[in-house]
Amino acid sequence: MFRFLSLGSNIFQSFTRAAGVEALQLFTSTTYSTIGITKPKVELEDARHKWNDATEVLSKWGCSDTDLTRIFTRCPSLRNAEPSQVQSKLCLLSDLGLGSSELVKIINCRPQFFRSRISRNFDERIEHLISLFESKEMFHKAIVRNPSLLLVDDRYNFKGTVAMYEKMGVKKRDLTQMLLLRPMIILRSSFDAEKLEYLGMTGLSEDSKLYKYVVTLIGVSRVETIREKLANFAKFGISEKELFELVGRSPYILTLSTEKVQRNMTFILGTMKLEAKVVLKQPNLLYANLDTVLKPRVLLALKLQEMDPTLRIIGSKILSSLRMPEQRFLKQFVNCHPNDIANELMEFYRSTKEVKRLAEWSKKSCHRGFPF
Repeated sequence: MFRFLSLGSNIFQSFTRAAGVEALQLFTSTTYSTIGITKPKVELEDARHKWNDATEVLSKWGCSDTDLTRIFTRCPSLRNAEPSQVQSKLCLLSDLGLGSSELVKIINCRPQFFRSRISRNFDERIEHLISLFESKEMFHKAIVRNPSLLLVDDRYNFKGTVAMYEKMGVKKRDLTQMLLLRPMIILRSSFDAEKLEYLGMTGLSEDSKLYKYVVTLIGVSRVETIREKLANFAKFGISEKELFELVGRSPYILTLSTEKVQRNMTFILGTMKLEAKVVLKQPNLLYANLDTVLKPRVLLALKLQEMDPTLRIIGSKILSSLRMPEQRFLKQFVNCHPNDIANELMEFYRSTKEVKRLAEWSKKSCHRGFPF
């Protein structure tokens, strides 16, 4: 299965004999559940006319009739794709040692791989990737997350990106770990004076355990996106310095969308009656899902206070409850009461969780900027 280590590998030669290196123009993304490739590998034979169509190829690789229906519903033109191109790309990935479940993830998450051209210096690129990730296992994980690493693209400057991050103080081993978390680091990373200033505000040293997370987050983010998020926090009285000090302690604050921050902050200020800067000490208030965690639990706490004015739940106690698993939360705040009261509280809690946002069902995804 693993036939790709040496520069003299036959992977690329067998691939070109079967189908050439023309790009497969057609393939659309699906969910993880839409394709069920169960066979470990379909033999690649030098028989150009063996496959009648793409449907037959996908069927041979284990796609059921239901899977095929879903695929072609999303991309009807795939029916007319050159079957040898579909077959050759799948065999290429299999020859690299990728298993069935990994192939499923690639087809679902990175369909653009099937629309692009394989590198002419394929063996050389494989050798370089293996040396970068230092093991077959890490190499496989990286390819599954971003199979575009195998393609022809001058923007994928491996050596330049590695050198840039090493200059920033990120070791090669740490960088490979970050590549698994953020597959587009090679393509998207850039630093300028403004980003370096933001990095300095975090107060992190190169020896800090969180440094690699923060520097790669800032590196792959667009300056415009960072500015937009800074302006959003500024509306609530949180300065750039305060925000980046928080990023130094909790880097993923930088990944939250402006909409999520606005909704959570509005609830914190309007319903919980807390100061805006409480999130600097309790960032979990921003991470928590408003509709399924924050709102139901806080509203339940307020109802308990209405039932018994002597209770003082809103404060440190409710903040700690936001980190509890749901069963523990219910045990501590609902099930501890007599049955009639517990049933009333449980009904109220469930009703608050079931309330949907206005027009949420019709909301369309809108991706602005990269990556968050």
